[in-house]
Amino acid sequence: MKRVEMYTDGACSGNPGPGGWGALLLFGKHRRELKGGEANTTNNRMELMAVIEGMKALKRRVPVTIYTDSTYVMKGITEWIEGWKARGWKTAAKAPVKNVDLWTELDAVLAGHDVHWQWVKGHSGNEGNETADALARAGIPKP
Repeated sequence: MKRVEMYTDGACSGNPGPGGWGALLLFGKHRRELKGGEANTTNNRMELMAVIEGMKALKRRVPVTIYTDSTYVMKGITEWIEGWKARGWKTAAKAPVKNVDLWTELDAVLAGHDVHWQWVKGHSGNEGNETADALARAGIPKP
């Protein structure tokens, strides 16, 4: 079965400040670009929103490869989340997990999907990542 390729990125003008997220979904000949933003947010929240909104856009369960330049998102979902859940959404240092609302939403939208995570270096000429970055910047609300 073919896989959806999803490129995601977040951007912030100030951190915190106005921020945007972008997602590029590719499946065969199909291409879908998504973007959005918030007036007062952080870069990490926008990185998470890009993946959440990209996953929500899928019409059915299909294998997905998610390309992200965010080690925060990738390590959070592949390495840290099970420990956070086991500790009642606390870090190893017993501090509350930041962005727990988005981590729980991301965990829910990924459930049941065959997802492969791939880290890409940001701003390195990767066409999908550059498009997601442009969408994220375009999603930042204008004052």
